[in-house]
Amino acid sequence: MADLQSIKARFGIIGNFPALNRALEKSIQVAPTDISVLVIGESGVGKEFIPKIIHSESKRKHQPYIVVNCGAIPEGTIDSELFGHEKGAFTGATATRKGYFEVADGGTIFLDEVGELPLQTQVRLLRVLESGEFMKVGSSQVQKTNVRIVAATNVNMMKAIQDNRFREDLFYRLNTVQIDMPALRERKGDIHLLFRKFAIDFAEKYRMPELQLESGAVHYIESYAFPGNVRQLRNLVEQMTVVETDRNVTVAKLAEYIPMDSHLPMVVNNPNSQKQTDFGNEREIMYKILFDMRNDINDLKSLTSELIKNRGTSDLSNQEKNLINRIYTPEAQQNTSPNSLLFFENNNQTVQNPTIISNSEDHYEDFEDIEVEENRPESLSLQNNEKDLIIKALEKHNGRRNRAADELGISQRTLYRKIKQYNLED
Repeated sequence: MADLQSIKARFGIIGNFPALNRALEKSIQVAPTDISVLVIGESGVGKEFIPKIIHSESKRKHQPYIVVNCGAIPEGTIDSELFGHEKGAFTGATATRKGYFEVADGGTIFLDEVGELPLQTQVRLLRVLESGEFMKVGSSQVQKTNVRIVAATNVNMMKAIQDNRFREDLFYRLNTVQIDMPALRERKGDIHLLFRKFAIDFAEKYRMPELQLESGAVHYIESYAFPGNVRQLRNLVEQMTVVETDRNVTVAKLAEYIPMDSHLPMVVNNPNSQKQTDFGNEREIMYKILFDMRNDINDLKSLTSELIKNRGTSDLSNQEKNLINRIYTPEAQQNTSPNSLLFFENNNQTVQNPTIISNSEDHYEDFEDIEVEENRPESLSLQNNEKDLIIKALEKHNGRRNRAADELGISQRTLYRKIKQYNLED
């Protein structure tokens, strides 16, 4: 069995981050077995190295090794790609074709982006994992295969299971051993090493002098988040190797490619591009704030009702005082009519409400009707709230839809569609 350093040298893996070393060590340990392995990690972290290591260190190393990108194969043909098809099974099937599981018999199949598999294909894959059996598309004959499956994904698998996009039983069959690949932002000490490695490789490839990072640039690049991980760093070094004439890379030069206030490698001005802001998440946060405010107001209404029934005075707890102070701030009072104000007196810790209802006995009998009216459930319709937000944004910008779309954090195209949906064109 190969050791960690020899594996790194053989596959060109750079870095000494503990989580990276742990992932490589687990790969070496499980390689001699036929256990299914699931590699978890963000896009661009180098998940493809794990199945290569496992195959090279297994007893199947002299047998086929096939890589299948599940996200790149159309849903209508993926069953044929994986399991093969009979002649005439569908339009265009002019001959019998072997699938990857038949071709890779005795070897290893790497299912990249396995989280993108259609549910129907997941059922077929589960059968292969459980019994080694499959049927070609258009055939009723059961065939046997002996393959080692290593899968990888950047999808949150538990959420995919909750959303019914991935079978739970298949997940646990694939995830006999889970190997987690760390993101590059967690491996800050490895970033400079990787930069130097890529700089040497591309200098040799393009026959150009090697890029060198100045000391300030080293700190800058190690502080960058690299959402594209190692793949983004590699592309950055390749681009700078070809484009830049000065081989000494400064902070200012790096900032042109990876601005610290952006997660993009370059700033591209495209007037037709849609907003990157996730408006849906912002809207959910806004609604949560509004719902919390509504709950506070309803609690305060109930408290006020009780106080009025007790002729306008009652001892308050600290929690009740905090609730009143939170609702009736000076800003709130500025927008509230005199006939609906509550006034909190710190000296006697009472709430008086002389203007909502008279202290006379004659008016108490009408209070229940007022309470029922005020405590009527408020509308929780997301559509109504969304419509109100669009109307306010249009009013704020005098009907200028481009500015209203910017205010809402959505594209103009989406705004036009919403205006038509809610009949707001007038």
